[in-house]
Amino acid sequence: MKKVLLALIALALASLACSLVSAGGTGSTGTSQPVSNKTVLFSDDFSDTGSGWDSYTSDDGTVVTDYVNGSYRVFVNKPKYLAWANPGKSFDGDVVVGADVTKSGGPEDNEFGLICRYKDENNFYVFKASSDGYAQIGKYSGGDFSGLTGDQMEQVSGLNSGSAVNHLRADCVGDTLTLYVNNNKVMTTTDSELTSGDVGVYAGTFDTAGTDVLFDNFSVTKP
Repeated sequence: MKKVLLALIALALASLACSLVSAGGTGSTGTSQPVSNKTVLFSDDFSDTGSGWDSYTSDDGTVVTDYVNGSYRVFVNKPKYLAWANPGKSFDGDVVVGADVTKSGGPEDNEFGLICRYKDENNFYVFKASSDGYAQIGKYSGGDFSGLTGDQMEQVSGLNSGSAVNHLRADCVGDTLTLYVNNNKVMTTTDSELTSGDVGVYAGTFDTAGTDVLFDNFSVTKP
């Protein structure tokens, strides 16, 4: 069973973010959801390394958030550690955030996901999944993490294991927060604290270091 995030992880996350910011269904495929019939607010295929995301490598090389070969990489080589990145945008009201995610290395017991309504490094919503089939919607408020769909990540259907692509979609509509995996709704919850802000990508480790994920075809649309 997935472990609930420890308080020390939240502290580590907040510390890391300061540096970064400064610088269910049973689907089986990870294809992107078409956005042609929606109003696109922002999109990025990461082919342009100057599109605004962080290019960061920690001094010891254990944390990387950077463009690589037409994707955006988040690498965390520390146990019980988190990292994320943002494009430096701000969106008022409702948004739908989507991206294709590929595990390029590390354990199946990992976490990766999407961010919406990012106010600062201490306040945002996160929609996360793992390569071994778990998911959770959570919130950082004042630097403290709370699981909005439960204290632990829950096992869900439809996540592809190994290096297969997973398409994640996070709907932030009013006070309703919904996570889709490979176009299948896997969980939903409500929370009204955060109403606007930036978006982003997110990854981390549990007991085993080495989470290495690639994000591509990132999009923000109106619902």
